Amino acid sequence: MARILLTSGPTRQYLDPVRYITNASSGRMGAAIAQAAIKLGHQVEIVSGPVAIEYPSEARVVQVITTEEMHQQVSVKFPDCDCLIGVAAPCDYMPRRVLDHKLTKTGEPLHLELIETVDIIASMGAQKSAGQYVVGFALETEDRRFRAINKMQRKCCDLIVSNSESAIDSQSNSIEILAPGGETVALAEGSKLEVAQVIMRVIEERFLQSNPTAKHES
Repeated sequence: MARILLTSGPTRQYLDPVRYITNASSGRMGAAIAQAAIKLGHQVEIVSGPVAIEYPSEARVVQVITTEEMHQQVSVKFPDCDCLIGVAAPCDYMPRRVLDHKLTKTGEPLHLELIETVDIIASMGAQKSAGQYVVGFALETEDRRFRAINKMQRKCCDLIVSNSESAIDSQSNSIEILAPGGETVALAEGSKLEVAQVIMRVIEERFLQSNPTAKHES
């Protein structure tokens, strides 16, 4: 048994006390991977942004709101885990300044200055130790394969799962799993649970079954 840490769902970056930037990530892919991992006998912990779906009752879930909060929780939990799977779609940008009062309409254009948020998967990939593995997700709208490979190498991932925008808030998914050398490890299409089972089978076969340093080995 291995200890698997998942990030799942979207994050929110507030502009003022009531408005925020986010995306349409539902958390369904994260829930499906958690279910598949639990079925294989692994211990699962999920750091999730705001979602309406339910995660498997066997998983330990930590709820967060912002990308910074997700990063903080993952930073604390990752050292005790064997594998991090970054399924979440955290906001890549945040307002440089967050107002403490609600913005009032003035009839004039509103100009927002946005800065990049911390890259959670890249930061964990850079500090993983021997026997730890990081699996990323890449959702791209063009040049999917090229961008996924580039992202995997830049973030020091051991595998990356490439999918498209059609996966957002959907019941199904179509993915390609890529290794650092650029080779295709597996293809999968179907319900998110079916796809999750393929992803977990690849992760288990490549990393977990032969890992003698697993932190929660049975």
